[in-house]
Amino acid sequence: MALVSFNGIFQRGGPLSKIAIITDSNSGITQDHAKKLGISVLPMPFTIDGEDYFEDINLTQDEFYAKLMNDSKVMTSQPNPEDVTACWDEALKSYDEVVYIPMSSGLSGSTQTATVLSEDYDGKVHVVDNRRISVTQLQSVYDAMQMASMGYSGERIKKRLEADSLNSSIYIMVDTLKYLRAGGRLTPAVAALGTILKIKPVLQIQGDKLDTFSLARTHAQAKTIMMNQIAKDIIGRFGGSASGKGVRLYVAYSYDREAAEVFTDEVKQHFPDTEPQAYALSLSVSCHIGPGSIAIACSKIESY
Repeated sequence: MALVSFNGIFQRGGPLSKIAIITDSNSGITQDHAKKLGISVLPMPFTIDGEDYFEDINLTQDEFYAKLMNDSKVMTSQPNPEDVTACWDEALKSYDEVVYIPMSSGLSGSTQTATVLSEDYDGKVHVVDNRRISVTQLQSVYDAMQMASMGYSGERIKKRLEADSLNSSIYIMVDTLKYLRAGGRLTPAVAALGTILKIKPVLQIQGDKLDTFSLARTHAQAKTIMMNQIAKDIIGRFGGSASGKGVRLYVAYSYDREAAEVFTDEVKQHFPDTEPQAYALSLSVSCHIGPGSIAIACSKIESY
């Protein structure tokens, strides 16, 4: 069979060793992209002004941000258990096993729910507590595809992904404090003071939670903070080099792709041995941080 290259990963054409790879839309993988990869993506549900939507089904990125910036009330929730099992059941008509990679268990209860549901599948469904989201979750999907193409069992893929789950970092610059305040992560007084001082928080996602990492006064300062910390992670945590060898880097953004592409070029210049690409942030993250946010993410290159 011909080998097809995608983001530096090679896969054989056709079914991936009779193992279905399924993730959710928090990975940033669109429905069209999923079809090209030969995987399935469970769309995340949203309730906006009392109406139900599903990411990339009846809610596009542009529609989401239009509603968010017009002060619509946006709420996220877990996928309906019936939708999860229906997705698995459909996959098991053609595949022997399912490897399901949902968003981090520390950011949602969907992993725990899926794990309970999988108990009724006699070991055919393997729920990965991946502790990742957005572009690092996306990388886990690629890694699962690679392992499946190499003949790994579903259980072995699960164990390997979970063992590698913390070999990643995300740092996010937030452009406005409005949405952190709305989500209860900042008090009104702190948000008002931060707005007056034009503070740009830098958040981090390390496995289980979203935390404040640092504060900046300008976009340029925030980007410098993020790149300096990623450089420390590359060398200190992932055993890579200052030029970026040994890791994969990504840029993620909410709404402003042009700014993300500029930052991607800056990241490439700073880490010349990487090939960073820009991806849209998950809407589940974006609804809490708002438009105009930009992130840099890193994951260790694993050998399988």
